[in-house]
Amino acid sequence: MTSAARTAPGPDPDQVVRPAVAGPSRPARLRATVVRHRTDLLVALLFVLLAGWLTHGMWPAPAQRMLALNPADQTLYEWFLAVDSRALLGDFGLLTDRLNAPDGVNLMTNTTVIALGVLFAPVTLAVGAPVTFALLVAGNLAGTAIAWYLLLARLLRVRRLAAGLGAALCGFGPGMVSQSNAHLHMTAQWLVPVIVWLVVRLLRAADPAGRPDGPDRRRLTTSAVGLAAAVVGQVFVGEEVLFLTALTLLVMAIAYGVADRALLRRALPAFAGGLLVAAGLALLVLAFPLWFQFAGPQGVSDGMFSPHYFSADLSSWWTISPLSVVGGDAASRLTTGPAEYNTFLGWPLVLVTAACAVWLGRRAVVLACVAGAVVMAGFSLGPEVVLGGTRTALPGPYALLGGLPVIDGALPMRFGLAVLPLTATLLTLAVDRALREPGRARRLVPLGVAAALLSVFPSPLPTTDRPAVPEFITGGHWRDCVRPGGVLVPVPVATPKDPWPMAWATAADAGFGMPEGFFIGPYGRNGSATMGTYKRPTSALLADVAKRGVAPAVGDVQRRQAARDVRFWGASCVALTDDAPHAQTLRGTLEQLFGPPTRIADAWTWRV
Repeated sequence: MTSAARTAPGPDPDQVVRPAVAGPSRPARLRATVVRHRTDLLVALLFVLLAGWLTHGMWPAPAQRMLALNPADQTLYEWFLAVDSRALLGDFGLLTDRLNAPDGVNLMTNTTVIALGVLFAPVTLAVGAPVTFALLVAGNLAGTAIAWYLLLARLLRVRRLAAGLGAALCGFGPGMVSQSNAHLHMTAQWLVPVIVWLVVRLLRAADPAGRPDGPDRRRLTTSAVGLAAAVVGQVFVGEEVLFLTALTLLVMAIAYGVADRALLRRALPAFAGGLLVAAGLALLVLAFPLWFQFAGPQGVSDGMFSPHYFSADLSSWWTISPLSVVGGDAASRLTTGPAEYNTFLGWPLVLVTAACAVWLGRRAVVLACVAGAVVMAGFSLGPEVVLGGTRTALPGPYALLGGLPVIDGALPMRFGLAVLPLTATLLTLAVDRALREPGRARRLVPLGVAAALLSVFPSPLPTTDRPAVPEFITGGHWRDCVRPGGVLVPVPVATPKDPWPMAWATAADAGFGMPEGFFIGPYGRNGSATMGTYKRPTSALLADVAKRGVAPAVGDVQRRQAARDVRFWGASCVALTDDAPHAQTLRGTLEQLFGPPTRIADAWTWRV
């Protein structure tokens, strides 16, 4: 071997390519994530199963079953979902012409859950609004509970058991279960914990303690932007929930500041500035929709519900809800209906919560929760305190708010819904403290809280069979007598008390318009808010026939009026099905008004 061969350079050890060490595979990473969060996932699964059990009466056939305690509002909300879904077809505006023809309906003035309707539009268009409605009833309960669980566990850094018990009350408390009787805008509260978290994050970023450079401006900015986005989203889900959240947080912030004056002095300027930035950003996006709601076409600027009627009975606070497993129907006399058991916490839960608040002591967060709960509970009593169904002539705290713009549109009794998460927070803190301390409290407090929660454990929502939609609609035969985008007049016409004909439009994905109907519009004195509109002479005539079954006298005057009314509505077709009340008498009246009918599927029709 030559000397050159012996000294030939070999490969540089630093440049040798070594095989890369493979990291964990995607399935392995997924399994690791599941194992790490298995407790959280188990809690979420339990909440989903509980929501499914509470709503099981609508499954597996939502198109044939509906909520028994508030079918009118369910009919309305399914129509909302059908109209919202048309955004996916490029046929959507804040003023819809698919009801109250020809004036239309302002979707911002009504609680149309636009964000939910658009989000679930593919489901609605694929399998129908009743399925979407059933999914949202269950999903709002489970989603709200899961969101509160994550907030309580991470923000308060409490044990998972404590967070789970508190979140269960937030998502499945008496008010939430009661509002699940068709009030989707009130039960969709899963953004509220996000708003609370962002407000707390904003406060922590504003506190310069421990930071030589002062407040954390990057976190202030991201928190303000995130808060603005959450507020905008909540407006298009349910403005009333946003209002209750903002008012509760305001009361809590004042109480917290009083309890921790040092923090107030340190953080107030930057915190207030962050809130102003968030409000400004939100208003940039919401300026037009809010203008449209209050001053746009068919908009209203006032509330139409009497605070004296929709106020909570003081005794309802220590009464167990009739929708709880151990509740009784006799308690229903203390409120306006089964969808408004907002304040029915029951005496066991009230007593245990009060005891936990005293035991927890004067921590700032405890004082803030107590202050918020007391103030919101006081507002729920309305302008005059009612006790056991008797008016006491004592003014309620709500009298301080009465007549204020926007606020007068909120129902006082719904202020009680804000007490649920505050109660849940106190119970969570108490259970967590007990679990961390030795002695009898470790056993007694969790057992007491569990017993109190069992007293309000909900029973499944009652359901019933829903009236069948005629084959004239479900088979698409309506297209044979209604021009595209035209107006169909069902007989009798839909009203707030009997909105069932609106289910025809829902089943047709809001493919046609209808006159009159169930909605909020400016038909009161001086354009004030009313439910529905005034009836045209022809619809009033037909409604009387449907109610009494008595054939009216029909002459040239009535026929000319009927012609004017259908022209006013822009109607293409009038339809009557055999299952209408007093169908034979109605058919005879319609023949005198419009002439001989045409039978299409299971409906008599008149092209007008």
